[in-house]
Amino acid sequence: MNISVEQIAEEALSLPSEARALLADRLVESLDPAEDGYIRQLWIKEVRRRLDEVRSGEVATISGEDVFAQVRASIGR
Repeated sequence: MNISVEQIAEEALSLPSEARALLADRLVESLDPAEDGYIRQLWIKEVRRRLDEVRSGEVATISGEDVFAQVRASIGR
């Protein structure tokens, strides 16, 4: 059987959301652990950058409650 990545993606996207989440989790777990370490380092660098922006006052934080209220308002719920 010769199936393309596009065909697999199409089939996967037709699954219920819970099944897609489980599939995504399994795919992520299958990635190369060496790359995982590299990705972790990139995230650490990004977190530090964002924290510095907040501490310096360059970026203001928004409470989770406010964020969700804005999202609900933007999608009409």
